[in-house]
Amino acid sequence: MVTRSRIARRMDHIPFQAIRSVGEEVAKLEKQGKRVIHMEIGRPDFDTPAHIKQAAKDALDQGWVHYTSNYGIPELREAIAEKLRVDNGLEVDPNTEIIVTVGTIEGILMALLATLDPGDEILIPDPAWTSYQHCIRLVGANPISIPLTEEHGFKPRIEDMEALITPKTKAMLVTSPHNPTGVVLSKEELEQLADFARQKDLLVLSDEIYEKLVYEGARHYSIGSFPGMKERTITINGFSKAYSMTGWRLGYVAAPKELIGAMIRVHQYCTVCATSFAQKGAVQALRGPQEPMYTMIKEFDRRRLMVLEYLSQIPEITCVRPQGAFYVFPSIKSYGVPSVDLAKYLLYEAHVALTAGTFFGTYGEGYIRISYANSYENIETGMQRMVEALKKFKKINKP
Repeated sequence: MVTRSRIARRMDHIPFQAIRSVGEEVAKLEKQGKRVIHMEIGRPDFDTPAHIKQAAKDALDQGWVHYTSNYGIPELREAIAEKLRVDNGLEVDPNTEIIVTVGTIEGILMALLATLDPGDEILIPDPAWTSYQHCIRLVGANPISIPLTEEHGFKPRIEDMEALITPKTKAMLVTSPHNPTGVVLSKEELEQLADFARQKDLLVLSDEIYEKLVYEGARHYSIGSFPGMKERTITINGFSKAYSMTGWRLGYVAAPKELIGAMIRVHQYCTVCATSFAQKGAVQALRGPQEPMYTMIKEFDRRRLMVLEYLSQIPEITCVRPQGAFYVFPSIKSYGVPSVDLAKYLLYEAHVALTAGTFFGTYGEGYIRISYANSYENIETGMQRMVEALKKFKKINKP
């Protein structure tokens, strides 16, 4: 009898998330009683603000336990539209141009499924969050890497993008503030990307999940707000980072009615709707007190400065100064070993969990990502351990 593989061929190119392997290594050490400092996790370590949780609890008590509109509850869509108008300069119809999603990742996958055909190409930054390239491959399209280099401040260059354009190029992905580098694109840099998109007739997917987490006077701008960009931009955002709501799984997409009409059909056959009572909490996230968010951002900034101070004490390390998100992405090239190996060394020698840069793409090799989404005290302990371990590493590997 002839047997066929029960696994679709598309899955040959979809690996398990490499970053999760760090968690498995950490779990082994913690099971042995070792105290590992977590600086690999990309989520706020703060609780969700009390007024947001209370709104969800009240919704449960009031019977908000059923399906909602596929688009999301009207109250939340109206709050999102108001937020986009005030914060982002985007005029969006809450009835036809917004979908509430089950996390930002669903919004990304919906956008890709609704707009890209098999064989289409989309330009994406490299290094970047790993899910981008694998979601693109999952829909049968091809991710094309835009090299982000330390030499150019980890910012995309138009000349590099020009060289990547082919007849198959249909879209590009923009993300600012950026994971893993923490880089924030200026208004002028985004205007250049907008000009490029218009000239090449490209669709733009703009992931703005870290928009509130900016420092040193940096400001976030939405590329969809620039002239001629609304009709070609899908703005993707959510509640996970700014309001510490990662487990709530709530995001949203805003796009022209035609694109929303395609995405809503993906949403209908995938998740139907976001959780009803969680959506009620999200209304309060946008319309309620914002002080908890600003308190969190201030603390992130304090941690960021401390991490940079410790890194400045290590002559072998260079680092582009991050102005957003909660990551630092220093170069470890001078140590002469792959980033995975150095990250493992720091885990087993110093009991500090970091993420190897190679997990974020080809151009991430030679770097490590440090997340400061942990307490100030834990991060300080982790950085002290890291400094000492790297001194030891240098002596061991001295030529």
